[in-house]
Amino acid sequence: MKDKKVIFMGTPLFACPVLEALIKNTNVVAVITQPDKEVGRKKILTPSPIKEIAIKNNIEVYTPLKIKDEVKKINNIDADIIVTCAYGQIIPEEILYHPRYHTINVHASLLPKYRGGAPIQRAIMNGDDKTGVTIMYTDKGVDSGDIISSKSIPIDIDDDIETLSKKLANLGADLLLDTLPSIFNNTCKRIKQSNEECSFSPIIKREDEKISFKDNAINIYNKIRALSNIGAYASLDNLNIKIFSCSIGNKSTKEVGTITIDKDINVSTNDYDIIIKELQIPGKKRISSKDYLNGNLKELKGKKFI
Repeated sequence: MKDKKVIFMGTPLFACPVLEALIKNTNVVAVITQPDKEVGRKKILTPSPIKEIAIKNNIEVYTPLKIKDEVKKINNIDADIIVTCAYGQIIPEEILYHPRYHTINVHASLLPKYRGGAPIQRAIMNGDDKTGVTIMYTDKGVDSGDIISSKSIPIDIDDDIETLSKKLANLGADLLLDTLPSIFNNTCKRIKQSNEECSFSPIIKREDEKISFKDNAINIYNKIRALSNIGAYASLDNLNIKIFSCSIGNKSTKEVGTITIDKDINVSTNDYDIIIKELQIPGKKRISSKDYLNGNLKELKGKKFI
């Protein structure tokens, strides 16, 4: 496949194994990714992980603010196929169908389930026991193109967004390499998606991050592990406390939201206690609950999340 010229479009860390696999096995002639972003309190302008890989491999990089304004420039690149993975912009049809083999996408779900921008988070939040990767042709809809191939993996009960993303990223890279030969020799399958069986995974909004301890412990646990990279949050003393990891404890015996201390921070829910393992107070660093308790034990006793 080294004779095949590929344009790759992607942005986050999740897409890196896919790009690296393409660099090793095809001729990646250009990479298109999102513009550099300001990161951290100091607002340091930082390139995407994909841009860093492209620069390291001396591949030309484009970072259009709006890809729809760069149709001619992109179509002037001599490529056989476009491969996308978590790029982050809607690609115009004039670009999608321009290369000989058109455009394919590496999507982190078993389509038609979880179309959209947050399939991994939603699968964990919903307590699914499996997920996977789908290679599909990209059309003008949202992840609605014909399916070429897919492969599933189990979601372990202790998987969080970071561990599951890593598994799916590597699976996606392997599946793509297995699938590309059939695309190039025109023997690949094209399976129409059923719109009746589809579901959507909209991007995570602020309201999705809020924890209600009135919920069941398993739902809270799933939300926290689905958002372990950014932290789900709950309100305490008019502060939004971020929670990054937890476990499920014993049957709750106190009013919902009540905090008890027993080596760790335990919070009552509708059924079982949530044991907070890692948290962050506004303006402070992310730390383990044990480290937090070393200096704040008295402050927490008898308090309640709302």
